[in-house]
Amino acid sequence: MEKQLPLSFDNTAIAFEAKTDKALKKADFLFSNIGKPWLVKFGAIMTPLAFKLRLPIKGIIKSTIFSQFCGGETLEEAAHTALQLGNYHVGVVLDYGVEAMEGEHSYDAAVPEFIRAIKYAASKPDIPFIAIKITGFARFELLEKLHARETLTPQEQQEYTRVRSRVYAIAEAAAQHKVGLLIDAEESWIQGPVDELTDEMMSLFNKNTVIVYNTFQMYCHDRFDFLKVSLQKATQAGYLLGAKLVRGAYMEKENKRAAELNYPTPIQPSKAATDKDYDAAVQLCIDNLDKLSVFIGTHNENSCMLAARTMDSKGIPHNHPHVNFSQLLGMSDNITFNLAHAGYHVTKYLPYGPVKDVMPYLIRRAQENTSIAGQMGRELGLIRKELKRRAL
Repeated sequence: MEKQLPLSFDNTAIAFEAKTDKALKKADFLFSNIGKPWLVKFGAIMTPLAFKLRLPIKGIIKSTIFSQFCGGETLEEAAHTALQLGNYHVGVVLDYGVEAMEGEHSYDAAVPEFIRAIKYAASKPDIPFIAIKITGFARFELLEKLHARETLTPQEQQEYTRVRSRVYAIAEAAAQHKVGLLIDAEESWIQGPVDELTDEMMSLFNKNTVIVYNTFQMYCHDRFDFLKVSLQKATQAGYLLGAKLVRGAYMEKENKRAAELNYPTPIQPSKAATDKDYDAAVQLCIDNLDKLSVFIGTHNENSCMLAARTMDSKGIPHNHPHVNFSQLLGMSDNITFNLAHAGYHVTKYLPYGPVKDVMPYLIRRAQENTSIAGQMGRELGLIRKELKRRAL
């Protein structure tokens, strides 16, 4: 068995080895301000307005929040960021961060963009995955109707056939070029058809290796059970499950809709319940690596450490091809780089796209960060610890 390296998420020398003093000071400034909810709220209102009025703010945004959380404006710029991360054995998930435009023409136009990204990823050693959202290829209302099991009109049936064809084309390209395809989770009231379509793609392309991954949001109280059902279904049908584990991204929206429409919220009763299901999911996946591949997408240090220790206790090599860890670019470098240093497969989610078009993603990211209790304090504390260490 390979020699296992000690793992600590407090080692800031490794965590920030890819950052210059200047970049570290800039990150200190950014996280100090992202931690202020009033400033994030103000920015969320004023930034789109500034773009609308054509004020010269692109340069400021690109050199601050964009450079922290995005890989570049083009595929080529993103690949350059991937190359830099690859020097530290950190891979990349290419994520075209532009929010989907509505309309059949836009949905069709998105397909070749993603196939181009897949082909580009296949030519680079440091880009093992790309991510897509089904809402980038389908009308939200159509998915809503499918989820509610309502009968589609003949026109809607044709519309859904086109949705399936788009996703099939992307999954087929991913399989052909051996690039992992992460299909993101959506809101609970459209998740049903997303699951069904993803299951179908897994049954077609995950025969001998895992290409397609479904996303399981563990802040929904039924998703751990659904993970178990998905594993059983895949095993019985003779394909491998791709399981991307996240806590979740739509909590406020989910609770608000449930309250407004007077139905029980799908969200867990507490953070502790979410953590319990997440860690149980990690355990289940690592216990079944002959039947699935797991993508552990989290900024939670305890969950990452649990996965690492479980692998060690079972004698599973750190670089097992069916275990991948991932964090967002610009966050939790203490997890990412220390895992990479200890020999685990780890990636950064790397959004890319024109600054103006990626702004909805960046605003959402800032809003989410302010609502994660203790996250900004932890980021700042580690950055300042490293700045102090370097000053010695």
